[in-house]
Amino acid sequence: EGAARGRGVAADGWRVCLAHSFEELRQPYGAGDVPLRDVLRHIGLALRYFRWWFKKTRIEKKSAFIDLLCAVPLQQIYGCPLGGIGGGTITRGWRGEFCRWQLNPGLYNYETVIANQFTVCLRCKGQTIYQQVLSVERPSTLQGWNWGYCGHYAFYHALYPRAWLVYELPGQNVVLTCRQVSPVIPHDYKVRRWRHSRGQSCSLAGLSQHFPVPAFSDGPRRGNPCSRSRAQDCSEGWLSGCTARAGCQPQARAGTGVTHVTAFNPAGLGREVWQDLLQDGRLDSPTGKSSPTEKGEVTAAAVCASCRVPANGHKTLELALAWDMPCVHFGSKEKLHLRRYTRFFGSEGDAAPALSHYALTHYEEWERKIEAWQNPILENSQLPSWYKSALFNELYFMTDGGTIWMEVPPDCCAQDLQGPAGAGLSHLLPVLREYGRFAYLEGQEYRMYNTYDVHFYASFALVMLWPKLQISLQYDIAVTVVNEDVQPRQYLMCGQTAQVKMKNVVPHDIGDPGDEPWQRVNAYLMHDTADWKDLNLKFVLQVYRDYYLTHDSLYLQDMWPVCQAVMESELKFDTDNDGLIENGGFADQTYDAWVVHGASAYCGGLWLAAVCMMCKMAEVLGDTEVRQKYLDILNKGKEAFERRLWNGKYYNYDSSGSDASSSIMSDQCAGQWFLGACGLDQGEFEVFPKSHVLSALKTIFEKNVLSFAGGTMGAVNGMRPDGVPDTSSVQSNEVWIGVVYSLAATMIQEGMVEEGFRTAEGCYRTVWERLGMAFQTPEAYREKKVYRSLAYMRPLSIWSMQLALERRAGQAPAPAQLPQGPTHP
Repeated sequence: EGAARGRGVAADGWRVCLAHSFEELRQPYGAGDVPLRDVLRHIGLALRYFRWWFKKTRIEKKSAFIDLLCAVPLQQIYGCPLGGIGGGTITRGWRGEFCRWQLNPGLYNYETVIANQFTVCLRCKGQTIYQQVLSVERPSTLQGWNWGYCGHYAFYHALYPRAWLVYELPGQNVVLTCRQVSPVIPHDYKVRRWRHSRGQSCSLAGLSQHFPVPAFSDGPRRGNPCSRSRAQDCSEGWLSGCTARAGCQPQARAGTGVTHVTAFNPAGLGREVWQDLLQDGRLDSPTGKSSPTEKGEVTAAAVCASCRVPANGHKTLELALAWDMPCVHFGSKEKLHLRRYTRFFGSEGDAAPALSHYALTHYEEWERKIEAWQNPILENSQLPSWYKSALFNELYFMTDGGTIWMEVPPDCCAQDLQGPAGAGLSHLLPVLREYGRFAYLEGQEYRMYNTYDVHFYASFALVMLWPKLQISLQYDIAVTVVNEDVQPRQYLMCGQTAQVKMKNVVPHDIGDPGDEPWQRVNAYLMHDTADWKDLNLKFVLQVYRDYYLTHDSLYLQDMWPVCQAVMESELKFDTDNDGLIENGGFADQTYDAWVVHGASAYCGGLWLAAVCMMCKMAEVLGDTEVRQKYLDILNKGKEAFERRLWNGKYYNYDSSGSDASSSIMSDQCAGQWFLGACGLDQGEFEVFPKSHVLSALKTIFEKNVLSFAGGTMGAVNGMRPDGVPDTSSVQSNEVWIGVVYSLAATMIQEGMVEEGFRTAEGCYRTVWERLGMAFQTPEAYREKKVYRSLAYMRPLSIWSMQLALERRAGQAPAPAQLPQGPTHP
């Protein structure tokens, strides 16, 4: 790494030299990794899945919601994504490339567009003395450019929502710092600032960015420089066939020159653009529109900002990249949706210049807000540096999780949103009208929106940073609870046919972006999740947790009847009336390949926590009858839970008495995790004996953490009492990063702070530093060879660690409000 430190680079975050290469390249979990025992056990599932997959992908020509046959290969290249919440994302890699695109909701293109580059041109005394593409690549196209920047002289540093690329220009005594700014507040856009410093006076004659106009359609394209009083020299591309515009706009401040080229061939040699810049540090800036391209032809444009830098000084050049795709059709094309930002910038598809102008005139304010939010954590010397990096960088998924944030149609009425059954939610329409509808994918490879058993973990990030979006999401879930979809379909795991969605149960998800989310829920068809034991409980737990953190009593009043409905549905799983539910002998919870029989630590613990919260909500709402009902259940259930599952050191996986029932599950204290986050872990509402919780956590730390991979990879899901990972299922010997973060939060809540940090650190070091999975944290990895499901929702649970730390520090939870009154993205 070069000696240059750059300007304004954060002290904490994820840093990597541009010449770095990760030594270990893992493979996605595939058919060859399934043990023979499991192959024989699931031969029916394999045949049913392949039949369904072939019909979906080969006959219907659609994408599978989970494609087990064509996993996304690991590319160890990604950095901070660009793009606001729900507006689509473009990811810039840590070597500076533009390499991952999510502009259509939930659909990803993993392609590096080599022509998207920054080029620097230095001039001194009227002569160009240095001109270089700021890329370590040596591509086969655009060979008229000077490629092959030496990566040893540069580093990338990410602390989401900001990132820095620091380049030392060899032999020039010049350092360039590219700062990417992304406001992690509602309605945010991304801007990029360049700083330059050197020891002698010179001109930074050209800082040029080239970008092809994206190929959203096969219609003609043209570059179009737009000129307006507020947005000058914006190089903009537009596309026929869809409402979309992309713009790249430098800020034309005093002393800054801005020039452009509206069209060049990104597949050619590129000499005309290169020589144009080399000659005088400027681009030609032709007037008028360029000629339309032929069908299938790709064109590109370039913009250049230049300034004069005094000796030993520095100057800033500013550039905004914006795209405007206001109207959205999902795969079914049944409904037209408008993105959230259209409330402020219109839906005509011509807002790219206005978006760019807004970003350039507001990013300094955004940075002040980012720093005011992050600094108390960053300046806390008691927190390890890796944790600060993990906490903020895992937030990338809030924008790059296929995220959508939609407006409710202005002519929409309450009946339109309540569904055929009529949800009876009095504040549904005001909430959705004010804050819109929010959804994000389970993972970039698992294309289901708001997968609820996983959102249970990730929701801490949402409720702590955007609580109104969490509440909006909960209203959408509540509507689906009281409605049903009687359409029959075959479920792939068991082969049985059942209806898509039953009434008074929580859905698995709110739909596939390839279909029509919100209108048709439960895209997941591996299991019939009406029989899952955790979904209903996770709704109740989140309702009270949300109320506890936001103090939103209207929300609690609306959710209370829904909570009662789902708990009534759940009561049927208490088959022996001992106050404790039983699992059904299949994988009927978020561990959807890990079979559970009878009472279980995971679902039983969630059940008791939910029953406790029903008592607390009834107390808050003055419903004495319901409170007494669930208090009686709680008292019975606590005794049954201890009697059937406690073995003196920890809670058994389940009560079946099978060989695997005594496994040590890392997630056995999930119910205690939520109770502790809500202040219900002591006194009259103590559900699990404190001594038992501490003993279980210490056992998990000793066995699942320290006895697995030398204590360096987090906690394995299941461990046998003899210290050997549980291999009874394909998930029991995995590490789930999001579960590890929630386990660490539970440890911190219970006073095991050092153990909690060490447990979570193993996952961060493995994912971000060893395996090269930055900004694509997977759902799972094993000790060796494989990972599963890149870029996954669950690791957002790291924000529960922060909540636990704040509780220990005595910071009382306060309602986190979105800005009031009219705001702009």
